[in-house]
Amino acid sequence: MWGNYLTLGFRSLMKNGTYAFINIAGLALGLAACLLLLLYVRYETSYDAWLPDAERVYQLQSVNTDPETGRVTVSQGSHGVVAAPLKKDFPQIEYAVRADVSQLVLTRGADPVFADVWMTEPDFFQILRLPFLRGDPATALNDANALVLSRSEAIRLFGSLDVVGQTITNVRRGKKIEKRITGVFENLPKNSHLDIKNVGRISEEAAAECSWSCINGGVYVKLRPGTTVAPIHAGLPAWEKRNIPPQDVGGQKVSEGDRFDWKLVNVRDVHLSGAEGEPEKPTNDRTTIVTFTVIALLILGIASANFVNLATARAGQRAREVALRKVLGASRKQLLVQFLGESLLLTAIAMLIALSLAELVMPWLSAFLNADLKLAYLGTEGVLATVVGLWLAVGLAGGLYPAFFLSRFQPGAVLKANRSNAEPPGTGRVRSALVVAQFAVSIGLIACTIVIYAQTQFVRTNDAGYRREGLFTVSNMDRAAVVPVADTIIREAQRIPGVQAAAGAAIFPASGTTLNAKVIVPGRAKPATIGWYSVSPEFFETVGTKLLAGRTLSSSFANDAVRISDVIMAEGDALKQRQRELNARGGNTVVNRTAARQMGFADPASAIGKTVRVNTFQDGAGLLPLTIVGVVEDSRFRSMREPPEPMMFYNDGLYLRLVVRYESDNPEAVRQSVGRLWKRLAPDVPYEADYAEAELAELYRTDRARGISFAGFSLLAVVIAALGLFGLAAFTADRRTKEIGIRKVFGATVADIVRLLAWQFSKPVILANLIAWPVAWWIMRDWLNQFDARIALTPGPFVVAGLLALIIAVGTVSSHAIRIARTNPIHALRYE
Repeated sequence: MWGNYLTLGFRSLMKNGTYAFINIAGLALGLAACLLLLLYVRYETSYDAWLPDAERVYQLQSVNTDPETGRVTVSQGSHGVVAAPLKKDFPQIEYAVRADVSQLVLTRGADPVFADVWMTEPDFFQILRLPFLRGDPATALNDANALVLSRSEAIRLFGSLDVVGQTITNVRRGKKIEKRITGVFENLPKNSHLDIKNVGRISEEAAAECSWSCINGGVYVKLRPGTTVAPIHAGLPAWEKRNIPPQDVGGQKVSEGDRFDWKLVNVRDVHLSGAEGEPEKPTNDRTTIVTFTVIALLILGIASANFVNLATARAGQRAREVALRKVLGASRKQLLVQFLGESLLLTAIAMLIALSLAELVMPWLSAFLNADLKLAYLGTEGVLATVVGLWLAVGLAGGLYPAFFLSRFQPGAVLKANRSNAEPPGTGRVRSALVVAQFAVSIGLIACTIVIYAQTQFVRTNDAGYRREGLFTVSNMDRAAVVPVADTIIREAQRIPGVQAAAGAAIFPASGTTLNAKVIVPGRAKPATIGWYSVSPEFFETVGTKLLAGRTLSSSFANDAVRISDVIMAEGDALKQRQRELNARGGNTVVNRTAARQMGFADPASAIGKTVRVNTFQDGAGLLPLTIVGVVEDSRFRSMREPPEPMMFYNDGLYLRLVVRYESDNPEAVRQSVGRLWKRLAPDVPYEADYAEAELAELYRTDRARGISFAGFSLLAVVIAALGLFGLAAFTADRRTKEIGIRKVFGATVADIVRLLAWQFSKPVILANLIAWPVAWWIMRDWLNQFDARIALTPGPFVVAGLLALIIAVGTVSSHAIRIARTNPIHALRYE
C-alpha cells in the first residue's frame, strides 16, 4: 500500500511539472532561509556559554544618566576602582577584578610591535577560565611582569607555542621592562564579547590613574556557588554612598554616584545587553534577534502559504480522480493518508534542496556577518531534530487543508456533472486571504528595507560638522617617546607634499575615548559635565569645523596654551607651586555649540569672553579659570546613534592622535611619507595610520551587514510570494479558459481580458498594503529612534513598497493573461 502511495505521489508530481517546480522551489527557498536565520539566531544567543562556570560570572556595567538631557547610556566599561570595595562589601562575590586594555610596545628583534594587553589582577583566570595550552592559570599572573599570550599572539611574536619562560621587552616611558611569558591560551571563539589577545598584570601606578574620575576598563566578578545577584543589586545604592568619595568642585560636593549607577550582567547576556562595548566587538540586542526570528517564520509562512494555495487550486482538477477512487472502495482515511503522504514527499524533496542551498550559502553569510556559523547535523550543535521538525510541521500543516478538502468530494455529484474539476464554496476566499497575507509580509519587508538603506546612507553622508573625506589619523601621539617631538611631527608633517594641514588631537573621527571635566559656570547652581579635549591650534582647520563666533586657538596667544600635563608631571612642592601658578594665570578655550547651550548661553556670540572654571586637578588644588574665545559648530566624531557631545577644546600639548588632512591622487603615498617622518622622529614607537572614512564605516559595519542581510531575505520573501502567485495565476487562467473564450466571442479585446485578470490579483495586493503599512511604520519608528540623527519617516518608502509589490503581481499575472487572451476562442470553447 505504501509503495503504491509513493508511486502515485511521484506520478502526480511528474504529471504537473510546473506545479511541482514552483512548489518545491518556493518551499526550498523558504526552508533554506528559515534554517540560515535560525542558525544565526542560535549563534547570537550562544555568546560566552562556552565559558566554564558561566552562570556565576558577571560583568559590571555602568549606567550613565546625563543630568542635562536625561539620556541614559549603558556601557560595558566601568570605574576600575570599583572592584576591590565591591568584593569587600558583598560576601556573595568570590572574586572581583578590574581589566584595562592597554597597547604595549613590545620589542623582540629589530622592529617594535604593538600588542593589545588586558592589564588585570591575579584572580583574573579564576573568573574567566580561558582554555590554557601552556602554563598554569592559577599562578600565571603572580609575577608583576608576567605576560600570558593567546595562540595567535604566541605564533606572531615567537613563532611557537612553547614560549613559557621566555622574555620579551616592553618599552614604557623610555624604560625597558622585561616581560616573562607565563602561559598560552587558546584563541577565543567569535561568539564571545571578550576580545582578549594577551593578559598581563596591572601596575599600582596604572591602577591609581583616574580613580573615580573616569571609566577605565571593565570589572568582572564571580559569585559564590548557590548565591544570586539580586541582593547585590538591592545593596548597591547604599554601597555607593559608603564607598564613593565626594569631590569639592567650587564649594559644591559632587559624587560620581550622582551620575552613575551600576548593574551586574551575566557574561552570557552581555552580547545581547545592548551596552556599548569595543568597536571590534559590537553588541547586538534582543529586539534584533526577535526580528530575525520573526522574519524566518514569516518567510517559511509565505512558502507554506504557496503550498496551500497551489494545492487547493490544483485539488479541484483532481475531483474526478477522487470520485473514482471512492467508487472503487477507497475510504476517506486512505485518501487523507495518500494526500498527506504526497505533501510530506514534496516537502522532503524541498528540504533536501534547502539543506544543499544552506550549505552553499553558509560560508558566505558567515564571513559577511563576521560570525562562525556552522551547519552540523549531529551532536549538541546538530540541527537534525530541527530539520525533521520543520519537515513534519511544513509537510503536515501545508497538506492538512488540501487533504481534507480533496477527500470530501462527493463522487455522485462529480460524476453526474461530468466535470474534471470542482471547487467547494469558500476555497477562493481562503486563497485570497493567503495571498493578502503573503504580500502584506512582502510589502512590509520591502518598506523596512528601503528605510534601513536610506538611514544607512544618511549616516554615511550626513553633515557631521566636519569634513570626513581626505583625513587619516596616526595613533600613539601620547607615548612617552613621542610627546617631546609631537609639535615637531605636526610642524614637519604640514610640509609633506599632498598634506594640506596636520594637528594633534585627543578627539578624532570614530574616537572611542571620552574625557569629561566638571565645569563651574557663573549663575548655575550645579557644575556641568563637559567633554574635555586637548587639541593643537591647527585642529579646527584640519578637520574643517565651522567657526560660529569668536576665534579658534592660536599659537600667537600665550594663554591659548594650557599645559596641564606639564604641571601634573611635577612632584611634591613643585607640583603645588605649578598648580597655583596655572590657576592664577588661567587660559583660553574654545567650546562647541552644545557646550555653550549647556552652559546656559543663549547663542554662540553671548559665550565669547565669558570665564568658566574647570576642575582639572583631582587633589583639591583649586579650579582653573578658562575664558571662552570661540564657539564652533557641533561635530559628530562618534556614531550617529549618540547626540552631539558638549566639548571644550584646549591646547595642552598632549594628544592621542595626529590628524592629517591630505589632497592627493595617491593618498597612500602621503600616508607612507608621514610614516617615514614618524620613524625618523619616533623610531621606538610603531607607526599606525588609519583613514577616517574607513574607521567611521567600521562603526556601522555590523548595522550595514545586518541591513544587507535583511534586504536579501526580504527580496527572497518577495521572490517566494511571486512564485506562488505565478503558479496560482496559471491555474486560475487555465480554469477560466472557457469564460475567456465566450468573452472574446462577445467582443472583448486582449487588453480587456488582461485588465480583468490583473485586477483580480491586484485587489489582494492593494488590501495587503493597508495591513503592511501601519505595522512596518511602527517597527521602523522604533528602529530609527535608536539614532540621534535620522531620516524623516515619510510615506515614500511605503508607497514605493506597495507599488513594487503591485508591479510584481501584475507582471506575474499578465504573462498568463496574455497567453490565454490570445488563444483562439474556438479552442477555448472546446477546452472542456
